Amino acid sequence: MSKVAIVFWSGTGNTEAMAKAIAEGAKGAGADVDLMGPAEFDAAKAAGYSAIAFGCPSMGSEQLEDMEFEPMWDAVKGSLGGKSVYLFGSYGWGDGEWMRTWESEAPCDVVETYICNGLPGDEESAACRELGAKMAQ
Repeated sequence: MSKVAIVFWSGTGNTEAMAKAIAEGAKGAGADVDLMGPAEFDAAKAAGYSAIAFGCPSMGSEQLEDMEFEPMWDAVKGSLGGKSVYLFGSYGWGDGEWMRTWESEAPCDVVETYICNGLPGDEESAACRELGAKMAQ
């Protein structure tokens, strides 16, 4: 059984809904899943997971949330080598630039990214569950 982490920050609940759907998909595919906020995750914990999904909505001018999520990301990103890393998040404006920037600047191989405009509906939730199932493999 694979052990996966889903680490997210959500301001309005949209990215949280995505995180929960990803967790459902991973659990449904047989993974042991830990769902947590950025304050609960650090580089030492990263070693215990085969796959990690990081979720953060687009903030400000297409950037990561900078009070909780980005400091955690900066502290752990150097310990992600050899891990299957997934990135996800919601947005309400723009075209997903924050995700393209985040992925291109990640110092690890990102397996997949997924973005959702606003609250995930049935189609977006299904895509999140599929991403979770991939994490479990």
